[in-house]
Amino acid sequence: MEGRTVKKVSILAVALLLVCSLASGSGFLIYEHGAAAMGMAGAFVSIANNPTAIFYNPAGIAWLRGTQINVGGTFVFPAGWLQLPNWPDPAYQKVYQLDQTFFPPHFYLTQSLGSRVTVGLGFFAPYGLGTSWPVNYPLRYISTETSLQTMFINPTIGIKLTDHLSIGAGVSYIHATLSQNLVQYVEIPDTWAGDIPASLSKAKGNTVGFNAGLLFKKDKFSAGFNWRSSFNVDLSGPLTLDTSRVPSALLPYIPSSADVALTFKYPGIFGLGFAYQATPKLLLSVEGQLFTWSNYDNYVIEINYADDGNDEQLVEQNFKDTIILRAGAQYLLKDNIALRLGALYDQAPQPVETMDPSLPDANRVAFTAGFGYTKGRFEVNLGYQYEIFSDRTSPNRNIYPGSLGEGKYHTRGQLLGFTFGYKF
Repeated sequence: MEGRTVKKVSILAVALLLVCSLASGSGFLIYEHGAAAMGMAGAFVSIANNPTAIFYNPAGIAWLRGTQINVGGTFVFPAGWLQLPNWPDPAYQKVYQLDQTFFPPHFYLTQSLGSRVTVGLGFFAPYGLGTSWPVNYPLRYISTETSLQTMFINPTIGIKLTDHLSIGAGVSYIHATLSQNLVQYVEIPDTWAGDIPASLSKAKGNTVGFNAGLLFKKDKFSAGFNWRSSFNVDLSGPLTLDTSRVPSALLPYIPSSADVALTFKYPGIFGLGFAYQATPKLLLSVEGQLFTWSNYDNYVIEINYADDGNDEQLVEQNFKDTIILRAGAQYLLKDNIALRLGALYDQAPQPVETMDPSLPDANRVAFTAGFGYTKGRFEVNLGYQYEIFSDRTSPNRNIYPGSLGEGKYHTRGQLLGFTFGYKF
């Protein structure tokens, strides 16, 4: 028995499953970082009339006067199930995700400097969700629990070039963490075979990103453009295997830990939108976005063994660029009460071959509603979003002795957001 080979194969198999599973897509993207925008399905780049413009279009803050603050968050309630019609045990032919709730917060502060310049600071978490499945379900060898979080700190400046045109730009400090649990099936021929729980615990990394925007307003019409740069995050963290069930005589041949390093590539975002004040009470908005997921062509994973050298593995990906189409409307029931509706269509960048239970992405549609209330210097906005993902069938990877056949993923999601605002 070659101990080094068994060690490296075991660790490499776990590491590749972890990062392949976490190479998700738009399903990890949270674009709801302001409840007013959320109520209009995010079609806000051409409106951008409150401090959440730091996220949606930094040119919008140039029009904000005095000191303004927005603070809030979005509750995310994902739900889904997986059908495995070929699995012999009927109890696992339909497996439900475990209940989870996520809460990405947001905070924005703006301060005008004269009549044409405004500076601001934003804090938000645009990439950060996860999934959790029963620990004994058939695809435990791919993922039982996944968590990805990013935090952005985004100082911004907006400048009014004319009475009708403004520009804005910002830089973001980005902190990312990544965790994943799964089960590794280890087999030593003619000796022992069994399940070993594996965990990548809070791999961390930091990087920098940029954003910029334009906003044009004239009479009843406005147009906006927003850009967020692509960015890469170098992540590193400990990968551990729970070998407590392994016979003691075999422990020298089965690893218990290694350090894993890899680089995740995130897409650039380009948004273009138009808004029209159809009546004094009715505002209409449309927006299209391009996400450059195709830059996620491959990545390199590096495994540093505790006492046995290093490995590097190039992993190819076939992600494609995608679009999101958004449309929203706002109706003023009274001067201080706003009602909002919206809808969006979102493409998945993931090819069906790489889908798995860590985050089963698919094309989706979503419908939104919102409410806004203003009293004096205080404002509150609420937003609700219901997401319907297309059912998607994927050939499961051969991670278990025998074939699982095809699996069909069904996913839904509900989001509830709130933002409180105050003008000093």
